Amino acid sequence: MNDRLKTGAQKLLAVVLCATMLGGTVPAQTDYVFRAKTEIVLVNVTVRDKDGNFVRNLKAEDFSVLEDNKPQKVLSFDLENTDAVATADVAQVKVLGNAVAAAPDKPATSPAAFKDRRMVVLFFDLSSMEPEDAERAVKSANNYVDNQMVPADLVAVVSLSNSLNVNQDFTADKAQLKKVLQNFATGSGQGFEEGSTGTTEGTVDTGGAFSADDTEFNIFNTDRRLEALRTVAKQLEHIDQKKSLIYFSNGMTRTGIENQSELRAATNAAVRANMAIYTMDIRGLQAVVPGGEAQSASLRGVSAYSGQSMSNAFDSNFSSQETLVTLAGDTGGRAYLDSNDFSKIYKGVQNDTSTYYMLGYHSMNPARDGRYRHITVKLNQPGMKLEYRKGYYAPADYKHSNEEDRERQLDEELASDLPSTDLHVYFTASYFRLGDDKFSIPVSLVVPGSEIPFAQKSDQDKATLDIVGVITDEKKRPITDIRDTVKLAVNTSSEVRRKNVQYNTRLFLPSGKYHAKFVLRENETGLMGSFETDLNIPDFKTIPLKMSSVVLANQVQPAGKGKSNGDPLVRDGSEVIPNVTHVFSTGQHLYLYYEIYDPGKPEKSTEKSDIKLLTNVAFFRGKAKAYETPLVEARQINAQNRHAAVFQLDVPLTQLKPGFYTCQVNVVDDAAGKFLFPRLAMLVR
Repeated sequence: MNDRLKTGAQKLLAVVLCATMLGGTVPAQTDYVFRAKTEIVLVNVTVRDKDGNFVRNLKAEDFSVLEDNKPQKVLSFDLENTDAVATADVAQVKVLGNAVAAAPDKPATSPAAFKDRRMVVLFFDLSSMEPEDAERAVKSANNYVDNQMVPADLVAVVSLSNSLNVNQDFTADKAQLKKVLQNFATGSGQGFEEGSTGTTEGTVDTGGAFSADDTEFNIFNTDRRLEALRTVAKQLEHIDQKKSLIYFSNGMTRTGIENQSELRAATNAAVRANMAIYTMDIRGLQAVVPGGEAQSASLRGVSAYSGQSMSNAFDSNFSSQETLVTLAGDTGGRAYLDSNDFSKIYKGVQNDTSTYYMLGYHSMNPARDGRYRHITVKLNQPGMKLEYRKGYYAPADYKHSNEEDRERQLDEELASDLPSTDLHVYFTASYFRLGDDKFSIPVSLVVPGSEIPFAQKSDQDKATLDIVGVITDEKKRPITDIRDTVKLAVNTSSEVRRKNVQYNTRLFLPSGKYHAKFVLRENETGLMGSFETDLNIPDFKTIPLKMSSVVLANQVQPAGKGKSNGDPLVRDGSEVIPNVTHVFSTGQHLYLYYEIYDPGKPEKSTEKSDIKLLTNVAFFRGKAKAYETPLVEARQINAQNRHAAVFQLDVPLTQLKPGFYTCQVNVVDDAAGKFLFPRLAMLVR
């Protein structure tokens, strides 16, 4: 069981294959899904003559493009010339939106608005900068706006602190940009720089004998910053023109290979979005002093006397800059390090995007293997110097993705506002009281067996399902989550395809209003499905007659090993398996399970457990009653630990003709003079 699940949920059983095709399967649905996997590869090419001047009179036939040394057919060709823009006539272009997470899928502005425009994103990583570093970054940006910004420039301002914010969408309005930059006052920096790795050797002696190991924090912090870059890139991928992102930070340190997956995802997203990342180490030129600076305390250990502390200082500085160089190099940008002239980065962006040719082609390699593909651009005119991105990562299908990519895919789907419907998922949850404001929440998820592809392995057909879920409260705060993998192994997959695969688990929650979302993925093709709904657990203190949910089932099976008697659905060695779809066949039995808490006591009774509860079930077709079960009377509380009267009714469905029914459960507390009539819909086939 996942550690995060321990406090809020308990896994009860893995998989149930529902009984028959007619009685247990999900009703058939028809879905029409259209997919297009053809993707265009854009290559920006800057051409200069032998004197370094831009060449602007070339045509598509002058170029040839090779991918992994194989010729490609150029399908689109365009010349972008920002020098042709004479006036800054664009007040604002809606691309990123008020917040990246809520930005539109496609820009609301016509693509013509970006023709011959230089699109620049100023990205202030306040999570890595101290206040004085943030002040230097803002000062350099102000200087760019005042002295270097030209009419063709469309500039956006994005910042990362506690969250990712779009402070200003793309605009050519200098006054507006100055106003936004002014808000980054001294003190904006958060200073979440790299923490200690747990050793005291060579660290400043501040009197503390313990140095905490912040390695896990460093991994999370770096992934968070790389994910922010990837998010910005994805919001810009619908615009063909080249984009430039200037990333201001105090460096970025990876912790071994743990951040490799997120780094690759960020660079690949930038390449796909035709966005070059220009990285600026805002610390500027630094002096590394033997023994530490004068304002710092002496170092611990003997490293100060052996020169090891100097080596460690240089290694730490290099490590924080290495990822900046990688981000820039892999996306076609440049890294600006160890320099106090911050204007160079703006000049570099403007020079790289003044005049360039944009070539587009469809790769002749259809494989979706995620491999790096090398690009070579040649010109049929000698004496020219070409600058272009040297390659890209091909799209990867599910079979070629690694474990980190698959985990990220699940997390992204769980956080997405859009549901996945490639895999049909059905969900039900009920509630049973365990104690004062503590409830057991049985949860069941169903996937049609026909949608699960099985792979033949040895003498069995096998498949696996990944399941993730999160429960949030009214303020959207996560209360508990679920992460599990279900393994299916059957002698013949054709039998499973006629049934449903059901996953059951159990949560523990107090009364309140919650929202549940679950994502399921089968691991042969990577198809995913999601289901979300609201959960309302009543406050029994305000309810006259306290009743649990009514569980409908068509299976009661022997409880497996480890099944707790504390589970309301496990009683006397048997376990009730909820029917999620409420679809039954006439040859089955319908089992109804429910509990009544704290029932009234008859006036003349001398025993504390004496009660008088009456219950039965009526079935309606429309307004007409089709069938009613005999009355059942309970005289004793039979679940003393929960102070509950437990009812489990068995109704043979041969009494009902096929069709839709309203199942009404009638409950009367004769001693207290209270009653309830909960209703549920069901289908008999």
